[in-house]
Amino acid sequence: MSQQKSDYVADTEIDAALDDLPTDAAVEETVENLEANGFEVVVADSPEDALTTLQSHIPADASVMNGHSTTLEEIGFVDYLSEGDHEWESLPDEIWSIDDDAKRQAARRESQTADYFLGGINAIAQTGELVAADRSGSRIGAYPFAASNLVIVSGINKIVPTLDDALDRLESVAYPLENERAKEAYGVDSAIAKQLVFRQELEAGRTTVVLIRDQLGY
Repeated sequence: MSQQKSDYVADTEIDAALDDLPTDAAVEETVENLEANGFEVVVADSPEDALTTLQSHIPADASVMNGHSTTLEEIGFVDYLSEGDHEWESLPDEIWSIDDDAKRQAARRESQTADYFLGGINAIAQTGELVAADRSGSRIGAYPFAASNLVIVSGINKIVPTLDDALDRLESVAYPLENERAKEAYGVDSAIAKQLVFRQELEAGRTTVVLIRDQLGY
C-alpha cells in the first residue's frame, strides 16, 4: 500500500520551517560538504530523473534490497524493483514470498548485506552529515557497513543548516509523520529507537546520495 506524505500532513503537527526547499546556494554547499565527507552525490532535477539515475547506477545481476522509503515510492522505484524490466535480483519479492515467520525474518536480516541497498534519510545537514532513525533497525541496519553499496535517495527538503537542525528535523518533522504511517500500516506507534548519524563514508564509492530538486518524503 502506497502511503504518501499528503495522507498525514494535514492531521500532524510538524515544524514546516524544517521541511522547506533550500536555496540553490544551500544545495551547492551541501553537495560540496557531502563529497568532502566521502559521499558520492548526484543531483537529479526531477523524480523521473532520479529513477533514471538509479536504473543506470545499479548493474545487472546485482542483488537489490530497499528499506521502507516514501521517497522511493514517490519516484516509482519500489514498483520498478518489483515489476520493472531489469536484470536485478529483487530481494523484497523473495522475502515477502516466504510464509514462515522465522525464515522470513532471517531472510530480512540477510538482505542487509545486499549488493545494493537503497533507502531514504530523515535529514541532511548542510555541513555534510546524514541523520536517520528507525523503530526496528531494518531500514537503517545496512547503512553503516553491511551492504556492499548504499544508495540514499532524498528530496532537497531534507536539507537543513546544521547537524543540530537535522536532529531537530528528525524529531519534529520525520517522526510525527512516520508515526501516523506506522499506526496505519502496522497498527503500532513508531519510535526513534535506533538512530544513525552518518558523518563520513570512508570506503570510496560505497555510498551515493541522490538529491532530488523536489519536496519528497519526510
